[in-house]
Amino acid sequence: MINRVRQLRKERLMTLEALAEHAGVTKSYLSKVERGRSVPSIAVSASLAKALDVPLDTLFADAEELAEVTVTRAGERRPLTSDREPGSRYEGIALQAGSKRMTPFMLHPPHDAGPVPFRDHPGEEFLFVHRGRAELIFPSQTVVLETGDSAYFRATAPHKVRSLGAERAALLLLVTDDRDGAETPHPHMP
Repeated sequence: MINRVRQLRKERLMTLEALAEHAGVTKSYLSKVERGRSVPSIAVSASLAKALDVPLDTLFADAEELAEVTVTRAGERRPLTSDREPGSRYEGIALQAGSKRMTPFMLHPPHDAGPVPFRDHPGEEFLFVHRGRAELIFPSQTVVLETGDSAYFRATAPHKVRSLGAERAALLLLVTDDRDGAETPHPHMP
């Protein structure tokens, strides 16, 4: 993603300052992202994608690799966050797919969601529990999800997820960024 953000910014003739301002991050933080010294959260990545006017997954794929039909084998999912970082682990799915309205991830939430901030963004999210148990947490309620359960919600509601049980849960996460918000009743973007 490092060079992809820089490449897209330069293609749009944007300065580091302009992109940082549009994405709601500091210039120094954006510089660290572009140099590979910091890995942005999905929320920050979504803000960068919105500021660059590209689908979220475009930040994770090389332009030459985009295809109409994309198959991602289980062993080929690309880690988007480091195992060493606290919080949720994300794996990219269908990164080479062309233009699309949703971005899929495999999500492995932490067991302790206390230090993880609530996230909210324009668009919608769909969670499907592939393995394990998880708890979807909103400020006003929590929902326990078992293997095979799913949840669909407006991502403008502050939310976070944690794993329940001995091992981290594995969830399929689909995110829409609501780029053409005129068709939807709620605002824009994690």
